[in-house]
Amino acid sequence: MTAPGQFGVNGVQAERHWPPLTLAEAKRVLAFFPITAVPETVLWHGQRPFSATALISLTDGTMLFLKRHDPRLRDQNALTEEHAFMAHLSHHGLPVTAALTTREQHCALTDHGWVYEVFPPLPGLDLYRDVQSWEPFLCSEHAHAAGGTLARLHLAATDYAAPARPDRLLLSSFNAITNPDLETGLRHWAASQPGLNTTLNPEAWQQILRVLEPFHAKLRPLLTEIIPCWGHGDWHPSNQFWTSATPDAEICGIFDFGMSDLTCAAYDLAVAIERTAISWLSSHFAVSWSQLSALLAGYHRVRPLTPQERELVVAFLPLVHVEFALSEVAYYSTLVQDEASAHVAYADYLLGHAHWFAGRDGQHLLNWLRETLDAIAACP
Repeated sequence: MTAPGQFGVNGVQAERHWPPLTLAEAKRVLAFFPITAVPETVLWHGQRPFSATALISLTDGTMLFLKRHDPRLRDQNALTEEHAFMAHLSHHGLPVTAALTTREQHCALTDHGWVYEVFPPLPGLDLYRDVQSWEPFLCSEHAHAAGGTLARLHLAATDYAAPARPDRLLLSSFNAITNPDLETGLRHWAASQPGLNTTLNPEAWQQILRVLEPFHAKLRPLLTEIIPCWGHGDWHPSNQFWTSATPDAEICGIFDFGMSDLTCAAYDLAVAIERTAISWLSSHFAVSWSQLSALLAGYHRVRPLTPQERELVVAFLPLVHVEFALSEVAYYSTLVQDEASAHVAYADYLLGHAHWFAGRDGQHLLNWLRETLDAIAACP
């Protein structure tokens, strides 16, 4: 089948940064796995930008999900980190499916200069397959369900003792912004992002600090209140499978832990808000107020936030995108040589979102969020 375009920084684009998976490639890769059937058809190509994915049908009628990574982005060690967290969550009852292992019992495969992982299909519907991050839920009921499931994930992650992942591209990390000195934190972290310090000149770094420092000043007194906890890092309905297409649907599958890391529950909830509640891809950045209320209520029903966590959610929200946006600048500039997308990641994503939070509408959201979190907590 012909591969579609990919999700880009401004919506769907025709150009793909990574070549689509082929049937011949699927046959070669799956030969390393204890599978008797042979790949027969490529049913579908994913549109996500940072890897190549496909759904493969086999001669016995089964299907497998195949994912290919550039090792500069995710090597076998990186995937092993993700799979270990996924296994922990599955052990605690979360609907997470383990990757298939090769005949040598490896959960990822390096072959022909690429890194692969293979998953059985999740149950339910891939209801949001064509929905990008920064686009809302289909309804408030889905937002409520997603809030509750995220809370369950955080409860399950409480006793997960793995250390933070090594700094690498495209993690939902907070290593820079949780440094008491923002400039020091950014400088130290930026060294781990290939080409970032070359791409951004001193004037750009000063511009970044000017817009971020007022937000960091509000986070700084709360840093000692952080209780470390692993998070999903990209909580959006497109990373979930659903029991049906109706408003009363529940989440029956969670996937794509590529951005997961050791952060904290408040940060991961703020990421979920940033991913789903504000229409960043539109021209007017509208807030989905009812869905956001439902997301927060669903979370609270399962895992009420402490007063300190409520403050942290508000303080984190204008900053949760910082490290990922800067990492996108490095990724687009260095790995795929897409300078136009790198500029959008810097000007529109990193700075643009921060400027919005500094303006009237963003301040209104932050004040509303503080009041709403307190009101939800006060309800019996």
